[in-house]
Amino acid sequence: MTTVLISGASIGGPTLAYWLDRYGFEVTVVEKADAIRGGGYAIDIRGTARDVVDRMGLLPALEKAHVGTRKISFVDSDGVPIATIQPETMVGGTEGRDLEVRRGDLADALYAPIRDRVEFRFNDSIATLDDRGDRVDVGFASGATGSFDLVIGADGLHSNTRRLVFGPEESFHRYVGYAFAGFTLPNEFGLAHEGVVWNAPGRAAVLYAHEPDEPVHGFLNLLEEEPPYEAFRDPEAQRELVAAKFPELGWHIPRLVQAVRDADDLFVDVVSQIHMPTWSRGRVALVGDAAYATSFMSGQGSSVALVGAYVLAGELATYSDHAEACAAYERRIRGFVEQNQALVEFGRSSLAPATQELIDARNAALRGGKLKSSGGKAAYSALVLPEYC
Repeated sequence: MTTVLISGASIGGPTLAYWLDRYGFEVTVVEKADAIRGGGYAIDIRGTARDVVDRMGLLPALEKAHVGTRKISFVDSDGVPIATIQPETMVGGTEGRDLEVRRGDLADALYAPIRDRVEFRFNDSIATLDDRGDRVDVGFASGATGSFDLVIGADGLHSNTRRLVFGPEESFHRYVGYAFAGFTLPNEFGLAHEGVVWNAPGRAAVLYAHEPDEPVHGFLNLLEEEPPYEAFRDPEAQRELVAAKFPELGWHIPRLVQAVRDADDLFVDVVSQIHMPTWSRGRVALVGDAAYATSFMSGQGSSVALVGAYVLAGELATYSDHAEACAAYERRIRGFVEQNQALVEFGRSSLAPATQELIDARNAALRGGKLKSSGGKAAYSALVLPEYC
């Protein structure tokens, strides 16, 4: 039986584990967190990705968990309303078919069918990898060791697996030009099933609410010519970086800045993508954000990870030679990945226009009902899901 170690238990990792287990592989998942991470902001499952969760039998659970954002409102720098639109109208989605679920609900749904079939090693991570040609010897941060036929990195944008095998992140990192802060705060705004977007040149503030009695998600997005890596090494520097970029007193900006200072769930990072010439080397391969992060401004990170994991598992089950399987995986989905990565341009221009002129143009498109993603719908379904054994 082929043994596979998967690093990462967010979206791509458990999806890959499900399909590999179904095809008869012996699967181990290592995850540095102490459990599957619950909660979180909502993510979208569209197009081909919806077919993946359908084939996994997860549609009933995910439809029940659907949060259903009903509208997105845009306000100007003084908080004056500009326009309100349906999310599907803007991104080119399909109302009644697209799924929108909390990230944690998707992670739980993916974990449930394999929790008793696949070995999960929580509170641990890969420390060393040695590809011996006929196996991969792994040293874990816990001090344990193991040997596997294949190792798959599904460990996100800042993948440790990618670093160990392919080299520093800088070689593959494509910065989109923004940093962001995400956090939660009490719903003092009377919001439910909606998002509100505020803009000033090169900056965006967003409130995103699910149920009226739940905390809202806050996001502050800021244009930075260079990634502010120095600030990322110090939590207080992160807070100061974000707060200094939002001095305005209008709308809810002071409350959001205070939430950045107070939040115990603050997450600060850059908006970026991963572009690699190949997603495998020897007996190690990558999937999801580790291989081809699309960035949150594309709205497609989780969907692309679901599709990538399904295809990688199917090709590994189809070919007896892992190198042929990985090559087929890349041929099959690279075009799909690139189309979805390209959606970041619409996300950038609609969410956080860089200048007042671009904000004015975006606002005019909003008022005229013309703010729509030209390539969204085609990208979401650019791949017809193959049938595997």
